Amino acid sequence: MTSTDSAQQPPKKAPAKDPWDLPDVSGLVVGVLGGTGPQGKGLAYRLAKAGQKVIIGSRAAERAQAAAEELGHGIEGADNAETARRSDVVIVAVPWDGHAETLESLREELSGKLVVDCVNPLGFDKQGAYALKPEEGSAAQQAAALLPDSRVTAAFHHLSAVLLQDPEIEAIDTDVMVLGEVRADVETVQALAGRIPGMRGVFAGRLRNAHQVESLVANLISVNRRYKAHAGLRVTDV
Repeated sequence: MTSTDSAQQPPKKAPAKDPWDLPDVSGLVVGVLGGTGPQGKGLAYRLAKAGQKVIIGSRAAERAQAAAEELGHGIEGADNAETARRSDVVIVAVPWDGHAETLESLREELSGKLVVDCVNPLGFDKQGAYALKPEEGSAAQQAAALLPDSRVTAAFHHLSAVLLQDPEIEAIDTDVMVLGEVRADVETVQALAGRIPGMRGVFAGRLRNAHQVESLVANLISVNRRYKAHAGLRVTDV
């Protein structure tokens, strides 16, 4: 083959990236806003038990410190602002009715941070739980609108706080649906989920698809009440 022939050959395509080739996240500091609530405490406990450095946040530092001491595994407690400043990844696990106010107050501290929203906007009446639809479309989209200088993803919506906090349970048998705009950010969150034994992070679309993921919790609550269970999700064939 002449040099001319060689020059006319189309460039070889790089091999497709393995979607399960996820980054090493073991050195990241994870902050949990709302870390004194059931979901936040459970996530903090599981991640710290897996070897992650975790700081839990609360509006009152003393409350966060007491919860951290109770959980052990090197977890620290601080107020929400300090937690946000000191963390590489910040999980938002606050109640829905305090979601917007909390994020607005921490916009500066969360600037440049990878934010993982796991809040489920729900209402409750005599018929049980039902999904609410925020003006922005979802809690995650509200977070993205309120935090223009942060990298917002959505994950950890469907986890049982009871299972997360139970020290007798070694593995949590569930998948975590992860949504976001930037592949590298999504893969970081997938990798964090995968640090917890039995758990797997699965890419589930962009933030515009977060509403139905958040809403599915209302269905899981109905499942749990009927079957006296702590149901999770598994995505098949991936």
